[in-house]
Amino acid sequence: MSAAAPAGDIDTGARGYLRFCRASLRKRVLLMIRYPVNFFSQIATMFILFAGVFLGGRAIAPAAISDTIGGIIVGYLLWSLSMSAFSGLSWNVTRESQWGTLEQLFMSPFGFGPVMLAKTVVNVLVSFFTGALVLLFMMTLTGTWLAVNPLTLLPLGVLAVAPALGVGFALGGLAIRFKRVENLFQIMQFVFVALIAAPVDQYPLLKWVPLAQGSQLLQAAMRDGVALWEFPAGELGVLVATAVGYLALGYAAFYYCQRWARREGVMGHY
Repeated sequence: MSAAAPAGDIDTGARGYLRFCRASLRKRVLLMIRYPVNFFSQIATMFILFAGVFLGGRAIAPAAISDTIGGIIVGYLLWSLSMSAFSGLSWNVTRESQWGTLEQLFMSPFGFGPVMLAKTVVNVLVSFFTGALVLLFMMTLTGTWLAVNPLTLLPLGVLAVAPALGVGFALGGLAIRFKRVENLFQIMQFVFVALIAAPVDQYPLLKWVPLAQGSQLLQAAMRDGVALWEFPAGELGVLVATAVGYLALGYAAFYYCQRWARREGVMGHY
């Protein structure tokens, strides 16, 4: 049951929080509509980058590209989803700090952590929407049509992206404490590529690093048509454990850093 806040008619219970999530999603959609050039430029960048990889690779090594195009599509899809979800959270913190509105978020009746969690959920929803557009473009450009079963891809995709969100929370915490950490975002682009391409088949222990197990299972689901319920329980267990573990670690780092910034008195500094 939803509880009312003592400070007036603001509903700080579950119902009020859901209304806040809907308002956050509506705000994000309105920003996409009212600033279409920025939104479509983001989509176009993903299209152009993949087109460059595919067309350039086909010109240099056509046989290699033909043999691995399915893996390239899945890997690029997971990379774009991870970057969108990860950077969205970190940039939210950075922008709020630059605008001088970060302290206002701490005064929210829902608390700073739940506010950032709602923004993260919105970022994931938007990243899945843009990911669907990118996937359609990639399959149309390459003429390679992979298995797209929403009942399999959606839960696998959410669990696969969760470790990237954990990294986003950790960097968001660093942005609160140290303010300027944008260069770390660029480094993480290359780190994510290495994690997604990790040779889990040759080195099974790599399945415990962020994104590697999610990439492995998405490859099987989209290239071989394996349904969610056909995966071994142990493989799904590793995926769930890494998703929950890295997300929890990232949120713990975020919580520690915001308390650190408050102790040091640098919350509103930029």
